[in-house]
Amino acid sequence: MRTVLVTGPGGAGRTTVAAATALAAARRQQRVLFLTLEGGVPEAALGTPLTGEPSSPAPGLWAARVDTVGHFRREFLAFQERAATALDLLGAAPLDDDELTELPGAEIFALLHALRAAHEAGAWDLIVVDLPPADRAVRLLALPEQARRWLRRLLPAERQAARALRPVLAQLAGVPMPAQKVYETAARWEEELAAVQAVIEDPGTSVRLVVEPGPAGAADLRTARAGLALFGHRLDAVVANRLLPAGSADPFLAGLSGQQQTALKELREEFAGVPVHEVPHLGRDPQGPEELAELLDGPAGGTGGTGEGDAPDLAGTVEDRLAEDGLLVWRLPLPGAARDSLGLVRRGDELIVTVGPFRRIRTLPSVLRRCTVSGAGLRDGALHVRFTPDPELWPQER
Repeated sequence: MRTVLVTGPGGAGRTTVAAATALAAARRQQRVLFLTLEGGVPEAALGTPLTGEPSSPAPGLWAARVDTVGHFRREFLAFQERAATALDLLGAAPLDDDELTELPGAEIFALLHALRAAHEAGAWDLIVVDLPPADRAVRLLALPEQARRWLRRLLPAERQAARALRPVLAQLAGVPMPAQKVYETAARWEEELAAVQAVIEDPGTSVRLVVEPGPAGAADLRTARAGLALFGHRLDAVVANRLLPAGSADPFLAGLSGQQQTALKELREEFAGVPVHEVPHLGRDPQGPEELAELLDGPAGGTGGTGEGDAPDLAGTVEDRLAEDGLLVWRLPLPGAARDSLGLVRRGDELIVTVGPFRRIRTLPSVLRRCTVSGAGLRDGALHVRFTPDPELWPQER
């Protein structure tokens, strides 16, 4: 099963391109599911209303709008029921279904849940996901890994081992201890987050960036690319959207087209090694599958190959330069990153890497845990972190 995650700077037309990608694959006799958080744009492009249950706007294509409100209510009420004992201890009054309103950020969890459920169903050859704009999309894709880390810190496994002592502790303290259901809820969250993370990191999952060529989106695109690389996501293609026809006799259109072509050339140079597909400007927003199909001439409607694009090594690579320089170098691919946006902090056996607005905590390979950081540099689209063996921890030759 393939999964294509479509994002890009806001206003670049990512939702329309995502819908077109799904339709193109369906026309190649694949069973395709299109998932989106949006309403108006994909409904107009596909020519059908979208609900939480997949509907079929074209042969081989099913589409659904993620039910964020329903998912939030179900999850909150289930948590409230499981944590009833702890909430009673705090004197909390439970909330009713009809007074719940969706909280900001709830759509992220709903979309991740829908993606996991679609994979578990196993009914599709391809899942195309219309993600939010790029800055939010990077954080969304990073959430499962980060949330699992938080759970392990807040409710470590060794703390759960003390469950047998709770009745005794309750008698000594004079108050009931937190219910077992709290830990069961945490375990259920951990299981679901791990399943979503497995989908995101699967070799069959890739990200596609949509951009309207021009100076405005260039910086956002570079930041998004660096953020995706930081978390190890494979970029399979860049879609240059809404390209105006070249050679117009109208000076105004010719000027705009020339500006786009200059930006497109720079885009191809910057994303060397990543396929850049061109999508024409139709002069209108597509209405229905037949008009949407006009975007599909050429490679823009493809679903991404398996051998092209950015394919960051999730673990990075360690280069042994002990004999020459007395160093070990950890190479972390970060295409698109700028030197002035990088930050590094060593904390125990972890390295905290910051790229622009994004931050990831990486566990050091075992060989590097016995070393000290002696420097770092950004070169050829990769961060090279230099480590010097710690004499007190490094085996001594005899």
